[in-house]
Amino acid sequence: MTVQTPNPVARRRVFYIPGYDPIHPRRYRELYRSESAAQAEISGYAVTLRPKEGKGGRYGWQVEGLIDGQRCETRVDVLVWSDIVRVSMGLGIFATYMQLIRTAWVYIASGALGRLMRLRKGPVIAALYPVGFLLVQLLIALGVAWGLGQVMALAHPWLAWGGLGAVPFVLEWFRKRDGKFFAYYLMHDYAYSARHKGVNPPELEARMTEFTEEIATAMASDVDEVLVVGHSSGAHLAVSILSDLIRLGRIPENGPALSFLSLGQVVPMVSFLPNAHRLRADLQFLSESEALTWVDVTAPGDGCAFALCDPVAVSGVARDTKCWPLVISAAFTQTLSPARWKELRWKFFRLHFQYMCAFDRPGDYDYFQITAGPRTLGDRFAGRAPSGSRIEAPVNKFTELAA
Repeated sequence: MTVQTPNPVARRRVFYIPGYDPIHPRRYRELYRSESAAQAEISGYAVTLRPKEGKGGRYGWQVEGLIDGQRCETRVDVLVWSDIVRVSMGLGIFATYMQLIRTAWVYIASGALGRLMRLRKGPVIAALYPVGFLLVQLLIALGVAWGLGQVMALAHPWLAWGGLGAVPFVLEWFRKRDGKFFAYYLMHDYAYSARHKGVNPPELEARMTEFTEEIATAMASDVDEVLVVGHSSGAHLAVSILSDLIRLGRIPENGPALSFLSLGQVVPMVSFLPNAHRLRADLQFLSESEALTWVDVTAPGDGCAFALCDPVAVSGVARDTKCWPLVISAAFTQTLSPARWKELRWKFFRLHFQYMCAFDRPGDYDYFQITAGPRTLGDRFAGRAPSGSRIEAPVNKFTELAA
């Protein structure tokens, strides 16, 4: 059945900002390709991918959607910062353990950890996991060293100390298998923001400036909507990028609709740090802006996100003039069938990406209709009430803003 959409989107630009991820962006294209096909079959529409037109520029792809009987052309660009991530992850074993101590100290000594626990325990447990498991690895290595030392002591008591030589080999064994454990990966992730207590490192600020310019160029092009999607820690980067874009006056009066979709956000992990003045100021600014539509989607089933926590309100910077974000739930337990939910329930990292995947019992949130359909984000969620179970308590101890 054809559903007529007022002011339909015929052309759209999507800028996807990943979280802290060292993987090549082709991963996101393949995820979009496979999951859009699955969702299209379930929901009865068509989504087709093809290579991005032209050479050079950002990694991306073209999407043609035929949804509600209307065609829409979308160009998706991935705003890559995985090279910065890879450099930050290039630490040795000893340096990673030093990083563990510094990061734990920042969150504990500042009081941020305790306040984050008052929001959602899931993402805090996820943050504590690499600390705990790296310590377990060290204990196992020391245990192996002690056992080997006992054997060597049978030849001579002083040879017992030789067992310590096993420690680096055991730790290296764990490090090489971190693709299964994710301890080093998560440790580097949380340490990256904590290193400067919430201040973006210079190399990241420089990259964000590039991203701002690219989005500004798209806003001056002949499209109907520019949609910025920020996933995980990419959400708080998007907050600052869009704030800069609007402050610089790069929003044409008769230009395309500007939309922001934040998915699985972990904003409090940064905004609760003492020196995150820029991010808190940007959260406040963007929440009051009429230049865009901002929808924040999380789900209690995602243990890696601050589910249904209004990132502006919980950060303690919401004012009476706040109008964004619209906080809604992807409601995994309702939008996934019992069999599918059972299959995914304990796959924490997979669930953190579910927002960009197919739902076999879809509700009003559909990533592919948002990115490839004929309606703007604002039109799609116009009149939508926020989640009744959202958390808005201003828990953050640090509320100072950048000048």
